[in-house]
Amino acid sequence: MTFTRWLRIAVPVALTLCARTAVAQRDNVRWLDQCRENDRGWNDRYQYCEIRESGMRGGRGAKITADGGRNGGVAVGAWDRDSVAIVARIQTWARSGADAKALAATIRIVTDARSIRAEGPTSSGDDGGWSVSFDLVVPKKADLAIHTQNGGISVSEVQGTMDLSAQNGGLHLQALGGDVHAETRNGGLDVTLTGNRWEGKGLDAETTNGGIRLRVPESYSAMLETGTTNGSLDFDFPVTVQGRLNRRLSTQLGSGGAMVRAITHNGGVVVRRR
Repeated sequence: MTFTRWLRIAVPVALTLCARTAVAQRDNVRWLDQCRENDRGWNDRYQYCEIRESGMRGGRGAKITADGGRNGGVAVGAWDRDSVAIVARIQTWARSGADAKALAATIRIVTDARSIRAEGPTSSGDDGGWSVSFDLVVPKKADLAIHTQNGGISVSEVQGTMDLSAQNGGLHLQALGGDVHAETRNGGLDVTLTGNRWEGKGLDAETTNGGIRLRVPESYSAMLETGTTNGSLDFDFPVTVQGRLNRRLSTQLGSGGAMVRAITHNGGVVVRRR
């Protein structure tokens, strides 16, 4: 490969990585500023905020597991590197500022066998507590297993086998591909499709209590299934339906293709062209 050809490839990649890094740094600064503005946080306890950055080998096609714990969310983006970047956003609260800072020092970010989680002391009720949210950047072709209890999950631009589950938190899925299963009990589904079709087996997303917002490109091809038990259906473009129209709808978009399924039991469904 000539130097000129290498330069044409390397410069755009470097600029993309620099731009992503700059955005991440701005997000971190913004989060710290907002967190520190309210140092008398939950239940009139003193709050302490800290960011820790680390990384680990990922491997394209590798399965990466992340656990948001009791009170943390997980956000995932993608890049062309064969590694995982980890930003841990730590919040603690206690009866004094010194106690909140000391509590943060006891929290460990554990990364082993491509598993990412936080470990810390058992919550002491009104006296103090902690949470850790993760912001990850993974290889574009990576398998994910992500779980949260009281926090949302956001994944964008990843293609792989994914198992995403939240107890209380919304799901934001953008520009994904592969075999994706996503579920939340209490939270909305926000899905943005990109390109001309779903690349992979398909999407199966469901919420028990929460609305759905689905954005579909004009020329998208897929088998779409959506609906609600208690709520309304709102499309801004015509669709063809076989049988009686009710709160569950199955239709072919374009020339068909992989199944894109997004279902809610208690909430409305809004589908928009983008």
